[in-house]
Amino acid sequence: MLYLDHAATGPVRAEVWEAMRPYIADVFGNPSSHHGVGETAASALEDARARVAAVLGMRTGDVVFTGGGTEANNLAVKGIVLARLHEGRRHLVVSPIEHESILGSAGYLERFHGVTVTAVEVDGAGRITPAALQAALREDTALVALGHANNEIGTIQDIPSLAAATHDAGALLHVDAVQSAGWLALTGLGADAIAIAGHKLGTPKGIGALAVRGRVPLEPLLHGGGQERGRRSGTENVAGAVALATALELAEAERDANGAAVAALSSRFIAAVLDSVPEAALTGDPLSRLPGTVSFTFAGVSGEAVLLELERRGVISSSGSACAAGSDEPSHVLLACGVAPVVAQTSVRFSFGRVPLPDSAAATLAALVAASVRAVAGP
Repeated sequence: MLYLDHAATGPVRAEVWEAMRPYIADVFGNPSSHHGVGETAASALEDARARVAAVLGMRTGDVVFTGGGTEANNLAVKGIVLARLHEGRRHLVVSPIEHESILGSAGYLERFHGVTVTAVEVDGAGRITPAALQAALREDTALVALGHANNEIGTIQDIPSLAAATHDAGALLHVDAVQSAGWLALTGLGADAIAIAGHKLGTPKGIGALAVRGRVPLEPLLHGGGQERGRRSGTENVAGAVALATALELAEAERDANGAAVAALSSRFIAAVLDSVPEAALTGDPLSRLPGTVSFTFAGVSGEAVLLELERRGVISSSGSACAAGSDEPSHVLLACGVAPVVAQTSVRFSFGRVPLPDSAAATLAALVAASVRAVAGP
């Protein structure tokens, strides 16, 4: 089997499992407990927090461990906007291609708290320009929430330029870096808050983090014991935090070498598919894109047929975001990019892992192209 759905999730790395295993079986204390067993767990938790903060370019106290990327995005969007309502800032800016956790949070704030939400315009490749963002900003904008790189089409945003426009308007910027962590540098973005998820990096599912600068007001969503400096109550997942710190450090250390190798591989794959399948069209920015994320539409054929044919040949891919799995609706990302609904429903996403495939990958790419051709041609 060739697994090409790493944007949805990936396997647990052996190094990560070895690092976290002692905190599952042996160092089991509650980090809030004031005894030796608890203090040992608390020490491991704070060490993991510092390690995550270092990769994100934040202070140790800025990092809030969460149950994953969705919770981190919810905490950022809801928490920051709710905390700024008393300032008279009741406006939120998102883009129409964001992950459902951001769009759903925006919808909640609109329905239950009277927040006005504006979707900034994107171009056909899913790019947001500073001028487009400036046109969406208002004097009462509390927050701009944008993805660093799109989870379906891989387009990378120019976050530093968008951060400058956001701050000029007195607003704060939250960056969803769930897809970009481990692929792109996360320091120097100018973000006020950054969300990441461990299972995209090689941890078990169920751990993530929101790094939010100390000066940023944040209303907690979970109340109770006051853990995470009062920003996220609940007994902390110590093993998960250790896993996240380990996976993030490994991905960061390997980022340049693996990114270049995977980018070269995906470029060959794109060229092979476009050359062999006339119906195929690449979606997203052809140049400024994540190294491992490749998405096509196949006009005139069901995307499901392509997926089934690929799986029959042992290739696992997807039609887009795993969080929208099971939906018959066309991708909201492609619709926002101007793709016709009937064509958007034919999309197939291939997402490569961070460890490059071996030299025999050329034969694998040929099999992928053959599968695509068969699905388009039909039985």
